[in-house]
Amino acid sequence: MPLMATFNLSSYNPSSFTLVGIPGLEKFHIWIAIPFCVIYLVAIGGNCVLLYIIAVERSLHEPMFLFLSMLAQTDVILSSTTLPKLLSNFWFGDKKITFSGCLTQMFFLHFSFVVDSAILLAMAYDRYVAICSPLRYTTILTHQVIIKIMGGIIIRSFCVIFPVVFLLKRLPFCRTHVIPHTYCEHIGVARLSCADISINIWYGFTLLIMTVLSDIVLIAVSYTFILTVVFHLPSHGARQKSLGTCGSHICVILMFYTPAFFSILAHRFGHNVPRHVLILFANFYVAIPPALNPIVYGVKTKQIRDKILFLFSPKGTK
Repeated sequence: MPLMATFNLSSYNPSSFTLVGIPGLEKFHIWIAIPFCVIYLVAIGGNCVLLYIIAVERSLHEPMFLFLSMLAQTDVILSSTTLPKLLSNFWFGDKKITFSGCLTQMFFLHFSFVVDSAILLAMAYDRYVAICSPLRYTTILTHQVIIKIMGGIIIRSFCVIFPVVFLLKRLPFCRTHVIPHTYCEHIGVARLSCADISINIWYGFTLLIMTVLSDIVLIAVSYTFILTVVFHLPSHGARQKSLGTCGSHICVILMFYTPAFFSILAHRFGHNVPRHVLILFANFYVAIPPALNPIVYGVKTKQIRDKILFLFSPKGTK
């Protein structure tokens, strides 16, 4: 009887999982890790520079840049949740991850994704107010409103992702404890269970509709109004200036959502796509947007570009 109790306990609470990495490409892991290391360093360095500039420059304490600073912080969390473990796995053979560590990684991965999506929606609303109601911009988007929006983003994301932890903890893991991936994600871990995971699948689907898909719809509505106003402006210069203020945001939106939906569709319908291609794409998805976002805003946003040039110029370092 004690033996059976021990077996049941270990089934529900495995001590650890094994992260295989990229199945079929194990002999190339040491080389594959090099570009991921470079991308990670660019993501951390770029976002930290962005956060520093926004923090020290009072002229950048505007709604758009406050949302951008929140996006940069979330990108640091997103890339740091997965890439250090990937590098440790590929370079040092550290494939083990504890059950609690796996749940923690899974939580912050999905939490960061939902937060990023909500921030992009908040930035779309910022652009909508700036272009469609410019005279009321400072009265609508006050610092108190910005704080409430940021707080709402964190609370919403936490409330929809935290139940996933309990949906996984209730499952018995009496089969393999080997995860054919480089990190823990909800459905990937749930599929290791020997129980019915219908609740996990339906909750994940509902979560996607409630958060990411609804964010995309609202972003599309915002830009529909924005473009309607912009194309009715009397002068070409005014139209160009208005569109220019949205350019970097549109680039970030495309970089964030396009690979996400490609990855989702490939996992659902791409049964002939090799597993190592799907896993490589999934890793590039969590690595590249955090690295490119500060570059896009640094290149396309004049205020940030000027501050970065001043910071790294000889005059700026004196």
